[in-house]
Amino acid sequence: MDMTSRLSGWKARTIQAAGAVPLQTRLIVSYIFIMLIPVVLLSMYLFNSFYESTIREIVKSNESMLEVEKTNIYNHMETMERTAQLIVSDTAVAEYLQSNRNLEVNELLEYRRNAYDNLLRLQFNNPNLAHIRLFTSNANVKEIWPVFFSESRITGQPWYKQVKESPGTVQWIFGHSDPDLTRDTSIPSMDERGKVSLLREVSFVKGQHEAIVQVDMFFDLFFPKTFSRVQDGQSQMMIVDGNGTVHTLYDTAFFRKLAPSGFLDRLNRDASPGGSFEFTSKGTRYLCVYAKLDRLGAFMLNIVSLEEPFSDIAKTRNNLILAMTGLIALLAVTTYFLLSLILKKLHVLQNSMKRVRQGNFHFDIDIQGGGEVGELAHHFRLMLRKINELIVEAVNKQAATKEAELNSLKNQIDSHFMYNTLENLKMMAEIREQYALSDALTSLGGMMRYNLKWTSDYVRLADEIQHIGNYIAVMNIRYDDKLRLQLEIPPEFWDQKLPKMSLQPIVENSVKHGIRSSGGEDVLVITVKARELNGRMSISVHDDGRGMSLHQLEQLRLTMNMEDEAFRHRHSAEELREREGSGIGLRNVNQRVRLYYGREYGLQVTSREGAWTEVVLSLPLLSLTGGG
Repeated sequence: MDMTSRLSGWKARTIQAAGAVPLQTRLIVSYIFIMLIPVVLLSMYLFNSFYESTIREIVKSNESMLEVEKTNIYNHMETMERTAQLIVSDTAVAEYLQSNRNLEVNELLEYRRNAYDNLLRLQFNNPNLAHIRLFTSNANVKEIWPVFFSESRITGQPWYKQVKESPGTVQWIFGHSDPDLTRDTSIPSMDERGKVSLLREVSFVKGQHEAIVQVDMFFDLFFPKTFSRVQDGQSQMMIVDGNGTVHTLYDTAFFRKLAPSGFLDRLNRDASPGGSFEFTSKGTRYLCVYAKLDRLGAFMLNIVSLEEPFSDIAKTRNNLILAMTGLIALLAVTTYFLLSLILKKLHVLQNSMKRVRQGNFHFDIDIQGGGEVGELAHHFRLMLRKINELIVEAVNKQAATKEAELNSLKNQIDSHFMYNTLENLKMMAEIREQYALSDALTSLGGMMRYNLKWTSDYVRLADEIQHIGNYIAVMNIRYDDKLRLQLEIPPEFWDQKLPKMSLQPIVENSVKHGIRSSGGEDVLVITVKARELNGRMSISVHDDGRGMSLHQLEQLRLTMNMEDEAFRHRHSAEELREREGSGIGLRNVNQRVRLYYGREYGLQVTSREGAWTEVVLSLPLLSLTGGG
């Protein structure tokens, strides 16, 4: 709750502070935002498109490079596989490996001239090959360096068991170095050149192990581009074997800044044969473009640093931001001067309003022409004129009020005399036991008090009904008790607020025009109902009197809703007829109700000739405590 209150207070203070900013400043800020938002969105779109285009170009160029390298690799693999097949197919080699006895010296020399020379000839014809070696477990075969070796020299290699258990299958092995087989394998090799080895079991008789052939090629020949010393410094090619080992030039500055774990995890999760992805290593963004070497069980990839492309994009972005800032500043200055010219008339109007606030209403505004400001100035002139007229009218009303107060004081003095006189007459009637006359005088006194005691323009419905009851009691003396007042008013509506003397003229109109004849026996029943209708208070006065013809009803409605000027003209022309009764009382009530509450409220009259008349008063549903 406390946080909500603080946010509401902050919001209110922000709105108040924004409202205090001059219009010219707000317009300038609005124009800047109107220009800035699309420019920023367009810039973001352009930067994103430029970035994606740059990445696509890098990926495309590197995919071409990988494809060339892949072609070279597969050519070398075919060369090595063809060499291995020629070795296995050589009959002299097969005879030597299958020797079943210790050979004589002349036999060894013969095999050296045939089998050995054949293998050396294969290697000399393929200068990219590093070694051609045969490892045999036949004790009758003597080692002839550097081709024929005892199988015992390789039994400790991790790949030995796998090759021996996969007859006829070519195995490709990656090695970090090329150890000398004539030396102890526990001593580190002097040649740190990595190599790719083709290993294949040799079996001349099905199911019988004869030897293992090994064909080697160094990394820099097998992967010519990957291990080339000619690098651009912004990218580096690498080989990742099936064990997840990275083979590349480790001594480059590019590789030293790179953590292989940044791309190895992603590469291991990706099962696609090729593609690209971005990753971050040691705070630098990189792009990895890769291709899968299915036959080698390895991945070939090129890692490209995005630092330089990002730098170019950032430079372009900064130049654009600088240009945008300059344009916005120019726009702000231009807008300021243009708005100064546009708002000049508005400032004149503002100063005129300040003069009005200081009490000066007698001046003219020096603003001509059309447009919103010109129209505003025109209406301001009309407002000044109306204010001056209202001031004159208020002065006149004040003078009339003073005169009315004097008359009211005089009436108050006269009313005391009338009250005392009526009280004396009432006492005389009671002494002479004329109780009907006493009650009539009591009702007449109540009417006088209600009429003369005007402390408020509003009364309760109960007070107005009491006044109507006094009026009916007085009028029954004149009409020999031919008037009956019926009330259908729920108790919750007795405190309904309504203008004083708003129902009595309606009841008086019913008595005056509803009673059929003074000599007849018919009783005029006047029913007053109150109910809530559509959220409003509806008070109806219904009589079962003579009613009105359709023409009379239309004339009455016309009189009630007529404009004042037309009504005054008609009143002067037909004054006699109006005195006989043409709806002046109902018109006055209707005008007062509309004046107090609005034109949606007022009187509605309906009638049927010879049957009844009903007047409905519509008011807001309001309660009033106390009397009037």
